[in-house]
Amino acid sequence: MYTLYYSPGSASMAVHAALIEAGVPYDLEMLDFQHGEQRTSAYLRLNPQGTVPTLLIDGKPAFESAALLMTLAERHPQADLAPGPGSPLRPAWHQWMVYLSNNLGATFRFWFYPSDLGADEHPDAVRRALQQKIEAAWECLDGELSANGPYLLGERFSTADLLLAMYMRWSRNMPRPATSWPALDRLALLVRQRPSWKRMTELEGLTDWTLMA
Repeated sequence: MYTLYYSPGSASMAVHAALIEAGVPYDLEMLDFQHGEQRTSAYLRLNPQGTVPTLLIDGKPAFESAALLMTLAERHPQADLAPGPGSPLRPAWHQWMVYLSNNLGATFRFWFYPSDLGADEHPDAVRRALQQKIEAAWECLDGELSANGPYLLGERFSTADLLLAMYMRWSRNMPRPATSWPALDRLALLVRQRPSWKRMTELEGLTDWTLMA
């Protein structure tokens, strides 16, 4: 039913964990970024951006982490990965999925890939600006979780929490990692304790991000 093209610790992490949460059969195809496997002609035919994840859904490729998480939640309602249509929590789920993708996913792309902004390394001013934008998102999210958590939908776990945990892990080597904020640290612990997250990190050969894996 599914084939996930991934690279360990990358933007495919949340989708990988969601597949495990859904309890559906899937195949894994690892791409070696160091050897440029994401830029081969065969892979670019699946994903012209040359990024991960790409998920083959009944043989057809789709990409973008947030979109894939939403698709999996809708295709497998029995996994309870999102509020169902008509639920009063459904608008908040849409909101946080888009917020995370726009405010953290896009900014982290620039943080990790200065070449996207036309430089080999970020000038100090640009690096500070990107750091401030990421930390502003942590402030917003920590405030939400402090007031209404422990998850982004209150007591209800969803794909939004998988996506948030993935981005939090990416911050582990930043000057102020996301776990510096108490409510975010609590959410990170809850997600890391889930069997799906543990299995995903095992399969991808990762260790707990607090160990700087």
